Amino acid sequence: MSDAAKHPPLAFSGIQPSGQLHLGNYLGAMKNWVALQDRMPCIYCVVDMHAITVWQEPADLMRATREVIAACIAVGIDPKRSILFNQSQVVAHAELAWVFNCVARLGWVDRMTQFKEKSGKHKERSSVGLYTYPVLQAADILAYKATHVPVGEDQRQHLELARDIAQKFNNDFSAPDFFPLIEPVITGHAARVMSLRDGTKKMSKSDESDYSRINLTDDADAIAQKIRKARTDPNPLPEKVDDLKGRPEAENLVNIYAALADHSPEMVIREFSGAQFSVFKNALADLAVARLTPIAVEMQKLLADPAEIDRVLQNGAARADAIAAPIMREVKRLVGFVG
Repeated sequence: MSDAAKHPPLAFSGIQPSGQLHLGNYLGAMKNWVALQDRMPCIYCVVDMHAITVWQEPADLMRATREVIAACIAVGIDPKRSILFNQSQVVAHAELAWVFNCVARLGWVDRMTQFKEKSGKHKERSSVGLYTYPVLQAADILAYKATHVPVGEDQRQHLELARDIAQKFNNDFSAPDFFPLIEPVITGHAARVMSLRDGTKKMSKSDESDYSRINLTDDADAIAQKIRKARTDPNPLPEKVDDLKGRPEAENLVNIYAALADHSPEMVIREFSGAQFSVFKNALADLAVARLTPIAVEMQKLLADPAEIDRVLQNGAARADAIAAPIMREVKRLVGFVG
């Protein structure tokens, strides 16, 4: 039997309810999620359990969860076709994470670089949850036997850990092929959108300057102004993409244009080769306003009706649980929790 027959294609991905979603979230993840709906069934999750690995104000966490769902729908994720829900409402995530905590080896988790980056010099002050974050991430995916995960380069190591955990579980409990070995879905151009003020840093909501990012709730004037004020260098656009190396701000704006226009960076360079950045920024501002303003308008409309967003969450959680619960029952039987 082929792997596809044993494990039909199913995509899973999650996004943190961190508040103030921006262009990096859209181009790095959400735009690709929309396209993936046409290729296979999709489950998209607001990972509120991951969020509390660092302190969250409870009211802000719920507000941010609703904002993520509003953004997902506004960018084109159809809650009737795809499953949208928040992680904490499906018990399989927590249950499977504990089983995987007992399958994963300490040395595997020690090698995860993201914990070192997030905990800094004071890792003893970090939560245990932050340390075991990648194990919960494996449970998120495998609770549904998902086969594909849209992933950026910064999450590739976590996906490899999930594959290792799946393989060890299958071996430990004599259940060949019970969990699939997950395949990454490599995202397209501008998977890493950089700051508009510093092309060497990722676009982030934590940056002090609001001009460093385009928020998905920004209106047309704010979007255009931020693009026109984005940092560049004095040289015109080159004739070849390779000549953007060493020009991080220029490369970032070209990649953003390419992603918004569904073009390759090479196509953008061919169109604007030799142009001054004043000309290119005007074109990029017009494109960004045309692509992003409808998202902001739709988000505001959706956020004005939180009861409807909650209904989407409840419906999505019920559909997600219907997939995960039978898998968890079989996990418990394999482990020896039930007969």
